Amino acid sequence: ASCMQHRLVVRDASSLQIRQLYTCLDQIQYIEWSSDSLFILCAMYKRGIVQVWSLEQPDWHCKIDEGSAGLVASCWSPDGRHILNTTEFHLRITVWSLCTKSVSYIKYPKACQQGVAFTKDGRYMAVAERRDCKDFISIFVCSNWQLLRHFDTETQDLFGIEWAPNGCVLAAWDTCLEYKVLLYSLDGRLLSSYRAYEWPLGVKSIAWSPSSQFLAIGSFDEKVRILNHVTWKKITELDHPATIASKKTIVYKEVEKSPTVETERLSFPPTRALASSLFSTQSKYDISQVPVSLQYVKPVADRANPKVGVGMLAFSADNCFLATKNDNIPNAVWIWDIRKLKLSVVLEQLCTVQCFQWDPCQPRLAVCTGSSRVYLWSPAGCVVVQVPGEGDFQIMSLSWHSSGDSMVLLSKDNFCVCYLEREEV
Repeated sequence: ASCMQHRLVVRDASSLQIRQLYTCLDQIQYIEWSSDSLFILCAMYKRGIVQVWSLEQPDWHCKIDEGSAGLVASCWSPDGRHILNTTEFHLRITVWSLCTKSVSYIKYPKACQQGVAFTKDGRYMAVAERRDCKDFISIFVCSNWQLLRHFDTETQDLFGIEWAPNGCVLAAWDTCLEYKVLLYSLDGRLLSSYRAYEWPLGVKSIAWSPSSQFLAIGSFDEKVRILNHVTWKKITELDHPATIASKKTIVYKEVEKSPTVETERLSFPPTRALASSLFSTQSKYDISQVPVSLQYVKPVADRANPKVGVGMLAFSADNCFLATKNDNIPNAVWIWDIRKLKLSVVLEQLCTVQCFQWDPCQPRLAVCTGSSRVYLWSPAGCVVVQVPGEGDFQIMSLSWHSSGDSMVLLSKDNFCVCYLEREEV
């Protein structure tokens, strides 16, 4: 699904044929599929309205108007039949049921980076709350929205919460001014509290491994710390130095090259295809000889949100690899072998890494850098894929299809779909 101004366009993922066209009441600012792909939500925050469309019954639609309370966020519940709307100033979360048309209210949600988290099986929801100048977490049962547990947290300013994939442990972390990661059980017991250091800026990002065995914590000190699920103690620290010295690490460096054109093919005036190939540059990966010095950017100390520390990290679907990005070294992606807890590969790009995401079915990483190329890495090697088309298509983000057969590449104004052929086994 994609939107342009008031219009929502639903296409077939394999052929890109238009399946449905819907017209909303105002400019669409957010869209989200229900978990079963039968409904699609369109949020218009400026007017405080959410419209829901059905793919099976195109004539059916639903409009939710929050009125004077306003609207700042909207999302589906895991069952795909309830919508959670957060009102302005985070006064409350309103839970709307599409089946019974009933409404439930959750008071005092906290305005933080990640204040609502669902377990992977969709049974429970955790909500970060702020009341009487203290942080709390409430756990609800998603089937009837009844409160299961309510407890306060040992945080100064709770910044985010995230469930482990198995739904047994909830991680909560404090603001960057206070290094603290807290791990709670489903019944609200504090299992463990982790603090790596005290005074400098603290946690910047966290990620659970798909098996729930590891919790990776990216910090402002340019390190990733990995906790184990048995004792919740640190098992290793992963450094991100500007110089790669280990001979066991493979460094792939992106290099640009101009295409060679045979002089016999030149004509005047040149054809459109020939002209575009003459002035376009291609890129490929070369393997660099260690030691390799990576481009290091010194952060500006007197500004908020400094570009320093590990801001992006993600585990592969098979738990074998961890990809990270250190904001001090913006052009590099670090790929760690979790089985050996060693650095395996570094991808050194020509431009700043904007986004990376793992294939949901196999250890294959896709990277984009704001150029018209997408970069793919797997244990077999890595490749640069040029997006065909006229004009400058700058890929700012990407998203894999759940089957791993294709992915959507997004620029500021356009999108395209990249299809990957599967080898026959």
